[in-house]
Amino acid sequence: MLAKVISSALHGIDAIPVEVEVDIAQGLPQFATVGLPDGAVKESKDRVKSALKNSGYDFPSRKITVNLAPADIKKEGAAFDLPISVGILAATGVVKETHLKKYLLMGELSLDGSVKPVRGCLPVAVMAREAGFAGIVVPNENAGESAVVEGIEVIGVSELAEVVEFLNGDRAIPPCRLDIQELFRQNAEHGEDFAEVKGQEHAKRALEVAAAGGHNLLMIGPPGSGKTMLARRIPSILPRMSFTEAIETTKVYSVMGLLDRDRALITGRPFRSPHHTISDIGLIGGGNTPRPGEVSLSHNGVLFLDELPEFKKHVLEVLRQPLEDGRVTISRALASITYPSRMMLVSAMNPCKCSGNPANPDSCTCSMREVLQYRSRISGPLLDRIDIHIEVPAVKYRELADRAEGESSAAIAKRVEAAREIQLERFKGTKVHCNAHMTPRQIRKFCEPDVGGHRLLEVVTEKLGFSARAYTRILKVARTIADLQGTENISEQHIAEAIQYRSLDRKTV
Repeated sequence: MLAKVISSALHGIDAIPVEVEVDIAQGLPQFATVGLPDGAVKESKDRVKSALKNSGYDFPSRKITVNLAPADIKKEGAAFDLPISVGILAATGVVKETHLKKYLLMGELSLDGSVKPVRGCLPVAVMAREAGFAGIVVPNENAGESAVVEGIEVIGVSELAEVVEFLNGDRAIPPCRLDIQELFRQNAEHGEDFAEVKGQEHAKRALEVAAAGGHNLLMIGPPGSGKTMLARRIPSILPRMSFTEAIETTKVYSVMGLLDRDRALITGRPFRSPHHTISDIGLIGGGNTPRPGEVSLSHNGVLFLDELPEFKKHVLEVLRQPLEDGRVTISRALASITYPSRMMLVSAMNPCKCSGNPANPDSCTCSMREVLQYRSRISGPLLDRIDIHIEVPAVKYRELADRAEGESSAAIAKRVEAAREIQLERFKGTKVHCNAHMTPRQIRKFCEPDVGGHRLLEVVTEKLGFSARAYTRILKVARTIADLQGTENISEQHIAEAIQYRSLDRKTV
């Protein structure tokens, strides 16, 4: 007796179909699972046996062989419990095979036969729709995230008996439905606003420019100057996420099992702030069983690294590929997995080791050599990928005592949104979506300054010793400043403002 049930396995943040073949033959009672199963899949035989008996079904005392095809891809997790159980029931004639080819099944089983939630149901729903399945059968807790995908039935179940009755046509279970527009409206409001920030007008302007062009940013200032406060408000001025971006980001959280049960779709840009003790694997992903890291969890959002020089140097160096390519590739013996990592890097650091201000001898005890040594913890190649670095001075008492509110995040977000629309139109038909990701050819085409701008760049480059990489960064940032003003040409004033955002590239400290 042979039966086939369709399930799925995760490969990175994507899913691939898996055929669960169950063969029941004459012989001594035995339960064997083949097809590169991991420990959790091998243990499913005990959960399946108890779940079938406690649900009122007979467990055959014969030789049972379960094959998970394709056999050359490793199968992980407990999501195969449900399809294996249904496969056994189909092989013994309890479940009709009519609907088995139409629906994809996944779910973990408790010993009493109830169906528990699993990871990665969203990418499975996407794959099932593309493969032409009529629907998927998943645990009730995962039905919401799966129903985000339109064009496929999502059947939420809570126990094994319910699945058997549905597949046999004895019970009608209405597919789960979601209002996508309502999901976006629910998360439209941000809890933090730039209106709450006192002073720091220069820093706010720099953050607006960074958000408008998707530029990476470094803030340098003493403790208490508001660097973290400013960084946490950046998502409130970033452009609203598109549905495609929301799906990409939610898939990462789904495969990690970090998606809240009452939040079917991540519609707000993520903000991740790992501690400086994080490892390189925790930052970019990996491990024996590869998982996404912080750079992927911040995909389409913000990755904030506070106290940047305190991170281990080899940890910071692994950021090069994600910042350059927008993705992370993790190679192992059996497979190579790629995770998305198109995020905006925002970092902060103190001016020196003692956390004082080198410009004020009364607050700083570091020598100039110690200051340079502290800042050298950040390598040149990493700084090469940061377009904007600004000084964030301590806030004065008058600004702190001022009762008037500053400009709101909503007002800033409107200008940022308008600038991004200009960029989307400019780069239509390419893989580039914002100025920060322009190629050298695009920089030459779209970032040509006027005569005054050329003259200013020449003078500044010679006097301040800007490198070639600083030159291209200035042009990209100037292009964004011009977009914020809605002008096509890059003028001298745009270049002048962009030069202010290159403090670490100067020969003098």
